[in-house]
Amino acid sequence: MEIINNYETIFIVNPDLDEEKTNAVVDKFKALIESAGTIESVDVWGKRKLAYEIAKKTEGYYVLVNFSSKSDFPAELDRNYKISEDILRSIIIKK
Repeated sequence: MEIINNYETIFIVNPDLDEEKTNAVVDKFKALIESAGTIESVDVWGKRKLAYEIAKKTEGYYVLVNFSSKSDFPAELDRNYKISEDILRSIIIKK
């Protein structure tokens, strides 16, 4: 029997993308999470000022997702965040 854990992830999308591309990036990661788990809530915070400059950007498009999945999925999600050029930063926390 697989153990299902609850997680929270926040990712910051490049603010230079237009609205359509930003929504496509958010939908891509929501679909990825749904493919391996269950999304409990999605909270789009929108554009906010970053605490410090990242890749010469001072703003980012923040998205918070609460989900549950097997324990091996967060590593795969993190790998996808890192290879996506549209994601400035991300974090995944086990609740």
